Amino acid sequence: MKKRGWMGMQVLVVGANGQVGRLLMQQLLAAGDSPVAGLRPTEDGEEWLDQGLTVRKMDLLAKPEQLASAIMGMDAVIFAAGSGGQTKADMTLLIDLDGAVKTMQAAEIAGASRFLMISMLFAEDRNRWADPLKPLYVAKFYADNWLVRQTHLDYTIVQPGALSFHAGTGLVKSDPLAVGSVPRADLAAFLVAALHAPQTIGKTIPLLSGDQPISQVINQI
Repeated sequence: MKKRGWMGMQVLVVGANGQVGRLLMQQLLAAGDSPVAGLRPTEDGEEWLDQGLTVRKMDLLAKPEQLASAIMGMDAVIFAAGSGGQTKADMTLLIDLDGAVKTMQAAEIAGASRFLMISMLFAEDRNRWADPLKPLYVAKFYADNWLVRQTHLDYTIVQPGALSFHAGTGLVKSDPLAVGSVPRADLAAFLVAALHAPQTIGKTIPLLSGDQPISQVINQI
């Protein structure tokens, strides 16, 4: 980590205009961090600029060396980007797999050692992959493996269940055998809490709605 320590971090949110990305930006601000919006070159960053925040454009189809310029000066990266549910398998692999891996490589080039990855529940278990989402499971499986085995980043991988639009409750559980969902707001809150918790480094954490406060689940890791 850089000298800023664990609080008040400069955090690049890749995919800041996405559903989870927007929540992450808000939660990071509330936590006293300095979020930076990582957006596609064609995306509008006025929402963030109007709040006095920094926007950095990132083309996830570009080379890692080009992506590194957007990560320079960051303490941490949260990868919340995705190709979207309406895209074909080729874009899923180009964005959710190769784009994620190139962002990891770029983070290492830029010296941003803390990296948080949004994965999927059961991404590591091929027997649990549902047919409509198989390309996304493949992308998450190999991106997660690259992060663990091929980088020296201080990573945390969070594997949420099905994402819902329900209001966040702040109550979750981390059970590798359970099935269920979790509100996007609770996923964002958990990621921000994990960012500041050294014990989550090197961990892959399933996340579902539950009955424990986020802080309690983090403390049990």
